[in-house]
Amino acid sequence: MSLLQIGASEVREVLPMADCIDLMAEAMRAVSSGDFDAPPRQVEPLEGGHFFLMPGSMRRGPCFGAKLMSLIPTNPERGLPVMQGFVVLFDHDSGAPLALVDGAAITYLRTAAVSALATRTLARPEALSHGIFGAGRLAEEHLRAIAAVRPVTETRVWTRKPQRARDFAERMRNETGMAVVASDPRDAAACDIVSTVTNAAEPVLQGRWLSAGCHVNLVGAHRPDRREADSDTAAGAAIYVDTRAGALREAGDLLIPMTEGRLGEPDLRGELGAVLAGAAEGRRDARERTLFKSLGHVAQDLYAAAAVYEAVRDGR
Repeated sequence: MSLLQIGASEVREVLPMADCIDLMAEAMRAVSSGDFDAPPRQVEPLEGGHFFLMPGSMRRGPCFGAKLMSLIPTNPERGLPVMQGFVVLFDHDSGAPLALVDGAAITYLRTAAVSALATRTLARPEALSHGIFGAGRLAEEHLRAIAAVRPVTETRVWTRKPQRARDFAERMRNETGMAVVASDPRDAAACDIVSTVTNAAEPVLQGRWLSAGCHVNLVGAHRPDRREADSDTAAGAAIYVDTRAGALREAGDLLIPMTEGRLGEPDLRGELGAVLAGAAEGRRDARERTLFKSLGHVAQDLYAAAAVYEAVRDGR
Protein backbone atom coordinates (compact mmCIF):
# COMPACT_ATOMS: atom_id res chain seq x y z
CA MET A 1 0.00 0.00 0.00
CA SER A 2 1.63 3.26 -1.13
CA LEU A 3 1.65 6.38 1.04
CA LEU A 4 -0.21 9.26 -0.59
CA GLN A 5 0.98 12.82 -0.13
CA ILE A 6 -1.93 15.20 -0.61
CA GLY A 7 -1.37 18.93 -0.98
CA ALA A 8 -3.53 21.95 -0.23
CA SER A 9 -4.89 22.34 -3.75
CA GLU A 10 -6.14 18.74 -3.78
CA VAL A 11 -7.82 19.19 -0.40
CA ARG A 12 -9.97 22.05 -1.68
CA GLU A 13 -10.59 20.38 -5.03
CA VAL A 14 -12.09 17.19 -3.60
CA LEU A 15 -13.78 18.51 -0.43
CA PRO A 16 -16.17 21.43 -1.08
CA MET A 17 -17.26 23.48 1.90
CA ALA A 18 -20.85 22.20 1.86
CA ASP A 19 -19.64 18.60 2.02
CA CYS A 20 -17.19 19.44 4.79
CA ILE A 21 -19.96 21.00 6.89
CA ASP A 22 -21.93 17.75 6.70
CA LEU A 23 -18.80 15.77 7.58
CA MET A 24 -18.27 17.94 10.64
CA ALA A 25 -21.78 17.03 11.80
CA GLU A 26 -20.74 13.36 11.68
CA ALA A 27 -17.51 14.10 13.53
CA MET A 28 -19.20 16.10 16.29
CA ARG A 29 -21.87 13.46 16.82
CA ALA A 30 -19.16 10.79 17.05
CA VAL A 31 -17.25 12.80 19.65
CA SER A 32 -20.28 13.44 21.86
CA SER A 33 -21.56 9.86 21.59
CA GLY A 34 -18.21 8.28 22.47
CA ASP A 35 -17.61 6.84 19.01
CA PHE A 36 -14.29 8.67 18.69
CA ASP A 37 -11.31 8.22 21.01
CA ALA A 38 -8.77 10.98 21.61
CA PRO A 39 -6.59 12.06 24.53
CA PRO A 40 -6.23 15.77 25.35
CA ARG A 41 -4.18 17.45 22.69
CA GLN A 42 -0.61 18.33 23.54
CA VAL A 43 0.40 21.95 23.08
CA GLU A 44 4.12 22.66 23.30
CA PRO A 45 5.03 26.35 23.72
CA LEU A 46 7.69 27.58 21.33
CA GLU A 47 9.58 30.83 21.25
CA GLY A 48 7.08 32.86 19.25
CA GLY A 49 4.47 30.16 18.73
CA HIS A 50 3.13 26.72 19.55
CA PHE A 51 3.43 23.11 18.38
CA PHE A 52 0.31 20.92 18.46
CA LEU A 53 0.10 17.12 18.58
CA MET A 54 -3.43 15.74 18.30
CA PRO A 55 -3.90 11.93 17.98
CA GLY A 56 -7.24 10.16 17.67
CA SER A 57 -9.12 7.15 16.37
CA MET A 58 -12.49 6.39 14.87
CA ARG A 59 -13.92 3.46 16.82
CA ARG A 60 -15.64 2.02 13.77
CA GLY A 61 -12.86 2.64 11.27
CA PRO A 62 -11.65 3.15 8.66
CA CYS A 63 -8.64 4.93 10.09
CA PHE A 64 -6.78 6.48 12.99
CA GLY A 65 -4.13 9.13 12.93
CA ALA A 66 -2.84 12.44 14.23
CA LYS A 67 -2.41 16.07 13.32
CA LEU A 68 0.99 17.69 13.87
CA MET A 69 1.02 21.45 13.38
CA SER A 70 3.14 24.48 14.14
CA LEU A 71 1.47 27.85 14.71
CA ILE A 72 3.74 30.90 14.40
CA PRO A 73 1.65 34.12 14.41
CA THR A 74 4.51 36.29 13.11
CA ASN A 75 5.13 34.15 10.02
CA PRO A 76 3.12 36.36 7.61
CA GLU A 77 5.61 39.16 8.27
CA ARG A 78 8.24 37.02 6.54
CA GLY A 79 5.99 35.64 3.84
CA LEU A 80 5.28 32.29 5.51
CA PRO A 81 1.99 30.67 6.56
CA VAL A 82 0.85 30.99 10.18
CA MET A 83 0.10 27.24 10.30
CA GLN A 84 2.24 24.47 8.84
CA GLY A 85 2.10 20.71 9.26
CA PHE A 86 0.14 17.66 8.23
CA VAL A 87 -2.48 15.10 9.15
CA VAL A 88 -1.21 11.52 9.01
CA LEU A 89 -3.70 8.69 8.45
CA PHE A 90 -3.25 4.98 9.23
CA ASP A 91 -5.39 2.00 8.22
CA HIS A 92 -7.45 0.91 11.20
CA ASP A 93 -7.07 -2.84 10.52
CA SER A 94 -3.44 -3.21 9.49
CA GLY A 95 -1.90 -0.11 11.01
CA ALA A 96 -0.31 0.75 7.67
CA PRO A 97 0.28 4.45 6.98
CA LEU A 98 -2.07 5.69 4.27
CA ALA A 99 -1.54 9.37 3.67
CA LEU A 100 0.05 12.66 4.65
CA VAL A 101 -2.50 15.42 4.09
CA ASP A 102 -1.71 19.14 4.15
CA GLY A 103 -2.57 20.14 7.71
CA ALA A 104 -3.09 23.85 7.19
CA ALA A 105 -5.61 23.31 4.39
CA ILE A 106 -7.52 20.78 6.49
CA THR A 107 -7.45 23.08 9.54
CA TYR A 108 -8.71 26.18 7.75
CA LEU A 109 -11.44 24.24 5.96
CA ARG A 110 -12.74 22.24 8.93
CA THR A 111 -12.54 25.18 11.35
CA ALA A 112 -14.81 27.31 9.18
CA ALA A 113 -17.03 24.31 8.46
CA VAL A 114 -17.57 23.70 12.20
CA SER A 115 -18.47 27.37 12.73
CA ALA A 116 -20.91 27.06 9.83
CA LEU A 117 -22.34 23.89 11.38
CA ALA A 118 -22.83 25.71 14.69
CA THR A 119 -24.44 28.60 12.82
CA ARG A 120 -26.71 26.26 10.87
CA THR A 121 -27.72 24.57 14.13
CA LEU A 122 -28.07 27.58 16.44
CA ALA A 123 -28.53 30.84 14.52
CA ARG A 124 -31.97 32.21 13.71
CA PRO A 125 -33.14 31.04 10.26
CA GLU A 126 -33.70 34.66 9.23
CA ALA A 127 -30.14 35.76 10.12
CA LEU A 128 -28.87 37.85 7.18
CA SER A 129 -25.79 39.83 8.31
CA HIS A 130 -22.36 38.50 9.30
CA GLY A 131 -19.72 40.41 11.25
CA ILE A 132 -16.15 39.10 11.09
CA PHE A 133 -13.36 40.16 13.45
CA GLY A 134 -10.15 39.43 11.56
CA ALA A 135 -9.04 39.60 7.94
CA GLY A 136 -6.78 36.59 7.47
CA ARG A 137 -7.24 33.19 5.89
CA LEU A 138 -9.74 32.06 8.54
CA ALA A 139 -11.81 35.18 7.93
CA GLU A 140 -11.99 34.32 4.23
CA GLU A 141 -13.01 30.75 4.98
CA HIS A 142 -15.66 31.90 7.46
CA LEU A 143 -17.11 34.39 4.99
CA ARG A 144 -17.69 31.59 2.51
CA ALA A 145 -18.77 29.00 5.08
CA ILE A 146 -21.40 31.12 6.83
CA ALA A 147 -22.82 32.14 3.46
CA ALA A 148 -23.28 28.42 2.72
CA VAL A 149 -25.72 27.99 5.63
CA ARG A 150 -27.52 31.35 5.84
CA PRO A 151 -28.63 33.77 3.08
CA VAL A 152 -26.13 36.46 4.07
CA THR A 153 -26.86 39.81 2.43
CA GLU A 154 -23.98 41.76 4.01
CA THR A 155 -20.65 40.89 5.64
CA ARG A 156 -18.91 43.50 7.80
CA VAL A 157 -15.21 43.03 8.48
CA TRP A 158 -13.12 44.63 11.19
CA THR A 159 -9.43 44.31 11.98
CA ARG A 160 -6.99 46.47 13.88
CA LYS A 161 -5.48 47.69 10.61
CA PRO A 162 -8.26 49.51 8.68
CA GLN A 163 -6.47 49.30 5.34
CA ARG A 164 -6.18 45.55 5.68
CA ALA A 165 -9.92 45.34 6.28
CA ARG A 166 -10.60 47.52 3.22
CA ASP A 167 -8.29 45.40 1.05
CA PHE A 168 -9.93 42.21 2.30
CA ALA A 169 -13.42 43.55 1.64
CA GLU A 170 -12.55 44.62 -1.90
CA ARG A 171 -10.88 41.31 -2.72
CA MET A 172 -13.76 39.24 -1.37
CA ARG A 173 -16.35 41.38 -3.18
CA ASN A 174 -14.49 40.74 -6.42
CA GLU A 175 -14.05 37.02 -5.77
CA THR A 176 -17.51 36.19 -4.42
CA GLY A 177 -19.85 38.90 -5.67
CA MET A 178 -21.08 39.26 -2.07
CA ALA A 179 -21.64 42.56 -0.27
CA VAL A 180 -18.53 42.83 1.92
CA VAL A 181 -17.58 46.08 3.67
CA ALA A 182 -14.88 47.24 6.05
CA SER A 183 -16.45 48.20 9.37
CA ASP A 184 -15.79 49.49 12.84
CA PRO A 185 -16.04 46.87 15.63
CA ARG A 186 -19.42 48.04 16.93
CA ASP A 187 -21.12 47.70 13.56
CA ALA A 188 -19.50 44.31 12.96
CA ALA A 189 -20.72 43.14 16.37
CA ALA A 190 -24.26 44.36 15.66
CA CYS A 191 -24.77 41.68 12.98
CA ASP A 192 -27.06 38.65 13.22
CA ILE A 193 -24.01 36.35 13.15
CA VAL A 194 -20.60 37.32 14.55
CA SER A 195 -17.36 35.35 14.05
CA THR A 196 -14.07 36.20 15.76
CA VAL A 197 -11.00 34.77 14.03
CA THR A 198 -8.13 36.84 15.43
CA ASN A 199 -4.84 36.31 17.26
CA ALA A 200 -6.00 38.61 20.06
CA ALA A 201 -4.94 37.89 23.64
CA GLU A 202 -7.33 40.50 25.09
CA PRO A 203 -10.98 41.12 24.13
CA VAL A 204 -11.73 42.75 20.81
CA LEU A 205 -15.46 41.95 21.04
CA GLN A 206 -17.61 43.64 23.68
CA GLY A 207 -20.85 41.99 24.74
CA ARG A 208 -22.66 45.32 24.99
CA TRP A 209 -22.29 45.72 21.22
CA LEU A 210 -24.18 42.50 20.43
CA SER A 211 -27.79 42.39 19.29
CA ALA A 212 -30.52 40.32 20.92
CA GLY A 213 -30.94 37.01 19.14
CA CYS A 214 -27.51 37.00 17.51
CA HIS A 215 -25.25 33.98 17.20
CA VAL A 216 -21.53 34.27 18.02
CA ASN A 217 -18.67 31.99 16.92
CA LEU A 218 -15.54 32.50 19.04
CA VAL A 219 -12.70 30.82 17.19
CA GLY A 220 -9.29 32.43 17.56
CA ALA A 221 -8.22 31.99 21.21
CA HIS A 222 -7.10 28.54 22.38
CA ARG A 223 -5.44 29.14 25.76
CA PRO A 224 -6.96 29.56 29.22
CA ASP A 225 -5.29 32.97 29.65
CA ARG A 226 -6.32 34.43 26.28
CA ARG A 227 -9.68 35.51 24.92
CA GLU A 228 -11.22 37.45 22.05
CA ALA A 229 -14.47 38.43 23.83
CA ASP A 230 -15.16 40.12 27.15
CA SER A 231 -17.12 38.56 29.98
CA ASP A 232 -20.33 40.33 28.95
CA THR A 233 -20.27 38.32 25.71
CA ALA A 234 -20.52 34.98 27.52
CA ALA A 235 -22.68 36.12 30.44
CA GLY A 236 -26.33 35.59 29.60
CA ALA A 237 -25.65 33.62 26.42
CA ALA A 238 -26.64 30.05 25.68
CA ILE A 239 -23.15 28.54 25.39
CA TYR A 240 -22.15 25.56 23.26
CA VAL A 241 -18.75 23.94 22.79
CA ASP A 242 -17.11 21.28 20.64
CA THR A 243 -16.18 19.33 23.81
CA ARG A 244 -16.96 20.23 27.40
CA ALA A 245 -13.64 18.82 28.65
CA GLY A 246 -11.63 20.84 26.15
CA ALA A 247 -13.53 24.03 26.93
CA LEU A 248 -12.98 23.66 30.67
CA ARG A 249 -9.27 23.10 30.03
CA GLU A 250 -8.41 25.68 27.37
CA ALA A 251 -11.19 28.18 26.58
CA GLY A 252 -10.15 31.49 28.07
CA ASP A 253 -13.28 33.08 26.60
CA LEU A 254 -15.22 30.97 29.13
CA LEU A 255 -12.69 30.28 31.88
CA ILE A 256 -11.89 33.92 32.59
CA PRO A 257 -15.58 34.85 33.13
CA MET A 258 -15.81 31.77 35.38
CA THR A 259 -12.98 33.04 37.58
CA GLU A 260 -14.81 36.38 37.79
CA GLY A 261 -18.00 34.67 38.93
CA ARG A 262 -19.84 35.72 35.77
CA LEU A 263 -20.25 32.18 34.48
CA GLY A 264 -20.45 28.65 35.87
CA GLU A 265 -20.03 25.17 34.39
CA PRO A 266 -23.81 24.65 34.32
CA ASP A 267 -24.02 27.63 31.93
CA LEU A 268 -22.43 25.48 29.23
CA ARG A 269 -25.65 24.19 27.73
CA GLY A 270 -24.06 21.41 25.73
CA GLU A 271 -21.68 20.08 23.12
CA LEU A 272 -22.55 20.78 19.50
CA GLY A 273 -22.64 17.05 18.76
CA ALA A 274 -25.14 16.50 21.58
CA VAL A 275 -27.44 19.16 20.13
CA LEU A 276 -27.25 17.46 16.73
CA ALA A 277 -28.12 14.13 18.36
CA GLY A 278 -31.05 15.59 20.26
CA ALA A 279 -29.35 15.04 23.63
CA ALA A 280 -28.91 18.76 24.42
CA GLU A 281 -31.25 21.69 23.94
CA GLY A 282 -30.61 24.17 21.15
CA ARG A 283 -31.84 27.74 20.72
CA ARG A 284 -34.99 28.42 22.73
CA ASP A 285 -36.36 31.54 21.06
CA ALA A 286 -35.58 34.33 18.60
CA ARG A 287 -34.24 36.73 21.24
CA GLU A 288 -31.82 34.30 22.88
CA ARG A 289 -28.13 34.97 22.20
CA THR A 290 -26.27 31.79 21.30
CA LEU A 291 -22.50 31.37 21.51
CA PHE A 292 -20.29 28.60 20.14
CA LYS A 293 -16.77 28.42 21.52
CA SER A 294 -14.58 26.55 19.05
CA LEU A 295 -11.27 25.04 20.13
CA GLY A 296 -11.00 22.39 17.45
CA HIS A 297 -10.87 18.63 17.87
CA VAL A 298 -8.80 16.02 16.07
CA ALA A 299 -12.01 14.22 15.03
CA GLN A 300 -12.70 17.16 12.74
CA ASP A 301 -9.26 16.82 11.16
CA LEU A 302 -9.44 13.04 10.74
CA TYR A 303 -12.95 12.99 9.29
CA ALA A 304 -11.99 15.67 6.77
CA ALA A 305 -8.61 14.11 5.94
CA ALA A 306 -10.13 10.64 5.53
CA ALA A 307 -12.70 11.98 3.06
CA VAL A 308 -9.94 13.73 1.12
CA TYR A 309 -7.79 10.59 1.11
CA GLU A 310 -10.62 8.40 -0.18
CA ALA A 311 -11.49 10.87 -2.94
CA VAL A 312 -7.87 11.24 -4.08
CA ARG A 313 -7.19 7.50 -3.85
CA ASP A 314 -10.25 6.62 -5.90
CA GLY A 315 -9.55 9.34 -8.43
CA ARG A 316 -5.91 8.48 -9.13
